[in-house]
Amino acid sequence: MGTTGTTGTTGTTHATSAPGSAPLAEESGLVVPVGRGDGCPFDPPAGVERVRREQPVARVTLWDGSSCWMVTRHQDVRAVLGDPRFSADATRPGFPFLTAGGREIVANNPTFLRMDDPEHARLRRMLTADFMVKKVEAMRPEVQRIADELLDRMTDGRSAADLVAEFALPLPSLVICLLLGVPYEDHEFFQRRSSILLSLRSRPEDIRTAQQELHAYLVRLAGSKRERPDDAIVSRLVARGELDDVEIASMGRLLLVAGHETTANMTALSTLALLRNPGQMARLRNDPSLVKGAVEELLRYLTIVHNGLPRMATEDVTLGGVTIRAGEGVLCTLNSANRDDEVFPGGDALDVGRDARRHVAFGFGVHQCLGQPLARVELQIALETLLRRLPDLRLDVPFEEIRFRHDMGVYGVYALPVAW
Repeated sequence: MGTTGTTGTTGTTHATSAPGSAPLAEESGLVVPVGRGDGCPFDPPAGVERVRREQPVARVTLWDGSSCWMVTRHQDVRAVLGDPRFSADATRPGFPFLTAGGREIVANNPTFLRMDDPEHARLRRMLTADFMVKKVEAMRPEVQRIADELLDRMTDGRSAADLVAEFALPLPSLVICLLLGVPYEDHEFFQRRSSILLSLRSRPEDIRTAQQELHAYLVRLAGSKRERPDDAIVSRLVARGELDDVEIASMGRLLLVAGHETTANMTALSTLALLRNPGQMARLRNDPSLVKGAVEELLRYLTIVHNGLPRMATEDVTLGGVTIRAGEGVLCTLNSANRDDEVFPGGDALDVGRDARRHVAFGFGVHQCLGQPLARVELQIALETLLRRLPDLRLDVPFEEIRFRHDMGVYGVYALPVAW
């Protein structure tokens, strides 16, 4: 990026290939973002998998006709995400955005997710204590109570429901509202705007409006915490006195959107994957001790951040035999890395007994997902509770009728009609 066009680069030296040799990296032919599930909707796109096998560091074309590098192997993805020479700063000219809407989000109040150290570390440290494993583990009784109450309501006098609307979405939404100090009665407001922000089809003007409305809501919330403080995150950020209300709102927006969309979609998609693999579901029911490891395997197998993580090289770096020049963008495809047979033999199959702890579903390096301890606890409780309380859980529509979120930045299903 920066110096790239639609088919190559300007002012850089290209590798050459002899007749009959493998295609050049610049010739991958992929245009991203790319939909997944050409065969099975749980799988990465066939084109991305082809690139991993044939051209692990490949040139791809972005939505606006520019190009960047795509990195698809597990070791290369970890190398890029762990190397400070690859910047996460989305304000750099030529940074590889997946959509026009994605560029619009960063243009207005970028979060520390799209910053480099030391600013990234300074802001992230303000939240680290709230998501430490010990603190999150102490929340298990409360998360379990919420899960049970949701299932009580869902199953009261009924034998069918939409699992997304009545369980998978409200569970993490309630939890993140409690953590942030956001009134849950406002959940429809922020969920609607979150959907606009995460849609790959949203127009920049729609992104701008949704972002402004969500931001204004959180600025008002921060102001209200000055008058009526509590023990939640927004109130504690206000009390620190290091950030103004606009900065607090930006941090709150990141946590609010990411804190419910990711876990909600993982819960529903994991349930569907288990329903499609009844032998694996039976293993979990028969041996609940497998649930923690199964969550890691499901994170690996499904990888819902399905269009990858963008970075930009700040100096020339050689990766996989290819030189990535300073100023060129890189897209790290997590779903392909998590199917890499060199790390996860037979990785195209779901195996709840697999040791999948080296997956990169939460990213890698200093920008690795801050909320992953909470996501793990929520997913473990959600799946264990569903399996224990609904032994006859089954799909209530043909699998072919399930609508997958191919057009969203976070993959999943729009609805999951189930019966029991």
